[in-house]
Amino acid sequence: MSQKGKKMQIYIGADHRGHGLKKKIVDFLKTEGHEVCDVGTHNGERSCDYPKYSQKVTQGVIKTKGSRGILVCMTGIGHTIAANKVPGIYAALCYNEKAAFFSRAHNNSNVLVFGAKFVSQKEIFKIIKIWMTTKFEGGRHARRVNQIKRLERKICK
Repeated sequence: MSQKGKKMQIYIGADHRGHGLKKKIVDFLKTEGHEVCDVGTHNGERSCDYPKYSQKVTQGVIKTKGSRGILVCMTGIGHTIAANKVPGIYAALCYNEKAAFFSRAHNNSNVLVFGAKFVSQKEIFKIIKIWMTTKFEGGRHARRVNQIKRLERKICK
């Protein structure tokens, strides 16, 4: 469950290179009690462009208060770049549990990104659990996140 034990809406998307791992993540999230909106791709055989799925996931997260997103591609780098172009999205590429913890505790990330090539299936569910349950610490971290938000508003006028 989420940090408060409530069901959370999770938007998830992947390109063809992340498709197989995405299916396993969807099953895991559902067993944890979360509502999952799988925006695709639904075909791991055909090459597709990841920015399309980054956009679908980030639009869902922006429109649905309290929701989060997960993106998967081969390295995670492309999804991270694309997702972070959307104001209000704080996407974090996490290859281990510590990165997932700090992405929430210090950066208040709302989209978790995986590189299917670099994260073992054994570790991925631990990473997700930590990311889903870690609370934002606020304090000096809130000051920094607010600086990022001001920068977004200034640039995206």
